[in-house]
Amino acid sequence: MPEISIIYKKSGTERLDRFLSSNYSAFSRSEIAKFISLNQIKVNNKIGKRASKLSYGDVISYPDKLFAITAPVNIDIPILYEDDFCLVLEKPNGVLTHAKGSLNLEPSVASFIQSRIDSGISGNRAGIVHRLDRNTSGIILVAKSARAQQYLQRQFAKRQVRKVYYAIVAGNLDKSEAEINMPIERNPKHLATFRVGPNGKAALTYYKVIASTKSFSLLEMRPETGRTHQLRVHLKAIGHPIVGDTIYGGIPAARLMLHAYKLSFILPDIGRKEYIAPLPKEFDEFVKYKI
Repeated sequence: MPEISIIYKKSGTERLDRFLSSNYSAFSRSEIAKFISLNQIKVNNKIGKRASKLSYGDVISYPDKLFAITAPVNIDIPILYEDDFCLVLEKPNGVLTHAKGSLNLEPSVASFIQSRIDSGISGNRAGIVHRLDRNTSGIILVAKSARAQQYLQRQFAKRQVRKVYYAIVAGNLDKSEAEINMPIERNPKHLATFRVGPNGKAALTYYKVIASTKSFSLLEMRPETGRTHQLRVHLKAIGHPIVGDTIYGGIPAARLMLHAYKLSFILPDIGRKEYIAPLPKEFDEFVKYKI
């Protein structure tokens, strides 16, 4: 692979990440560090480290297309709560929880929190405790340290975290309140998707109809398990796919009408806390004119 080389010509020493950040100001130091951690940058023909000290005459080399990657646009995510342990954010529709692929620099929840978390945790999922799909909006919890990440992830694994979602679906449901208890497995024909199947993992969802018309219903949903695409797959399985979820049979819409409305979890020395992200304007408009 063709490389570009530059020579360090300053009289004093400087860290590799700081030098590259000053030369490629479109990228943050954490993004530069990501390139370094992936062994993409060499100093005197040896793999560079983030804190490598450069001296006069050192040669820095890297693949010629490395910095041709489009620099990410900064995003602003509303912060509902912050302390030394964690952050509670209101993720907008369309924002990734974390980047797809090691060199993907698309703005995400993970990139937004990088400057707020301990340097002791790294990688493109640093601080991420759970995830929301790109087109799902609402409450997301992130950790500020490795200790906090493990503590909060254990709560999710033990089902101590209480989650409430709102969804707009097609049609009217037979029962105003019910549970959907169907195992979920990966779809072998489309590996990026999932389906209800006998070889799947147990998945349990409770729902309650909040409002409805002849064509649509607004549901409050409580997933007791946390399978990937659980709510989307369960609603498709009972014949009421989420509006905007064209992957699982939903009618086209401006967005996926799924919102993480409420999250309740336990903080050390504080106890249980609960946070709410009000329904986005798209939900209010849809409810107003369609339900």
